[in-house]
Amino acid sequence: MLKKIILSLLGIIVIVALLGTFVGWYLSVPVSAPEQARMQKAAHYADNKFANPEGQSSWEFSVRNLQLAFFGEGKQEKPASAIPVVSVETESFDHAPEPGLRYLWLGHSSVLLEIDGVRVLLDPVLSERVSPFSFAGPARFHPSPIPLNELRGIDAALISHNHYDHMDEATLRHLAKDGTRIFVPLGMAPLLQQWQIPDAQIQSFDWNEAATVKGVRMVATPARHYANRGTFDYKETSWNSWSILGPEHRVFYSGDTGASLQFAKLGEKFGPFDLGVIKVGAYGPDQAWLDVHMAPEDSVQTALDVQASVLLPVHWGTFDLAYHAWDEPAERVLQSAGDAGVTLVMPRPGEWVEHTALPSVDTWWREVD
Repeated sequence: MLKKIILSLLGIIVIVALLGTFVGWYLSVPVSAPEQARMQKAAHYADNKFANPEGQSSWEFSVRNLQLAFFGEGKQEKPASAIPVVSVETESFDHAPEPGLRYLWLGHSSVLLEIDGVRVLLDPVLSERVSPFSFAGPARFHPSPIPLNELRGIDAALISHNHYDHMDEATLRHLAKDGTRIFVPLGMAPLLQQWQIPDAQIQSFDWNEAATVKGVRMVATPARHYANRGTFDYKETSWNSWSILGPEHRVFYSGDTGASLQFAKLGEKFGPFDLGVIKVGAYGPDQAWLDVHMAPEDSVQTALDVQASVLLPVHWGTFDLAYHAWDEPAERVLQSAGDAGVTLVMPRPGEWVEHTALPSVDTWWREVD
C-alpha cells in the first residue's frame, strides 16, 4: 500500500514538472533574426544574454528564504478594506493635452503623463491579473481608475521590460488599435508582432537610443534588472529606465531596478528632472533581491542621484508580489524622503497631480487598514 502511494506521488510530481516545463517553454519568447543582429551590438549583451554591468548576487538558498517563499512573513500582504480609487474623467482624452506637466498614478507602475502637450503611458497594465493566465495569478487590490475600453488618446506607451506586471497584452493590443506608438527594450519587438500589433507602431531601443514624439524626446536609459516571460528566455531581451525630455519639462522613470551608479550619471547627463517616477516596492530579504528591486531608501537616493525635484513612488499598492506588507513601501519611503529632504507626491490611484500645485502627502493608505 505504501509503495503504491509513493509511486502515485512520484507520478504526480513528474506530471507537474513536465507540465511546468511545457508551459515555461510555451511562454518563452523567441527573438527574430533582425532583432538578434541588433542585440549583438549592444554593450550589455554577451554570450546570448543581456547583463547588468554592475552584476547581481545569486539567490541565497536557505531555510529562511524557503519559509518566506511558501509561507510569507505573517505580514498583511493585502489591504484590509477598499483602496480609495478616483475615477478618471476621460473626456479630455479626445483632444491633445494642455502644455505643462500633470500626471496620475493608475496603480503599481502604471503612470499617465501629460508632458508639454504629449500624452505618455508608463508600463500600462489595466488587466485584472498580472499573469499569463486570466484565471490565475496575482489579482488587483483595486480596479483600474480608467476602464480599458475608455483608454484613448495616448501618443506613446513606454515599456521598461517584459514582466507581466509591466507589459500587459490586453492593454497594449487596445492601445495599438487606437494608434498609440509602443516603445520597448531591445529584443521585445517580436512579441508585439505576435500580438498582431502593426510594425509601424513598434520601436525597440538599446540603451541611449531615443525617439521624438511631438517635440518630446524619449531616451531608453540603463537600469539594473532582468527580463523573461517564460522559463527559457531569461535575460534574452533587455530592460531599461526611461528619460523623457520635453522642451519645458523632464521626467525620469526607473522601471524595475536595483540601486545603480548609472543613475547619478543620468542625472548629470539629462537632469535635473522635474519628476522622478521611481519604484519602491517588491524588495526582498537578501542581496539577490535588492540588486534588482531596490528598497525605498535606495529609491529616495535614486531621486537624489537623477536630480529629481519631486518623487512619485510606484510599484506598490496594487498587486501582492513580495514578502513585505502591502503598505510597508509607503511608510518607508515617507520616512526616508522626509529625512533626505526629498519632495514626495503620493496620490490615490486615479488622482491627477498638477505639477505647479503639488498636494501635501495624504497618508490615505493608513485609512485602508
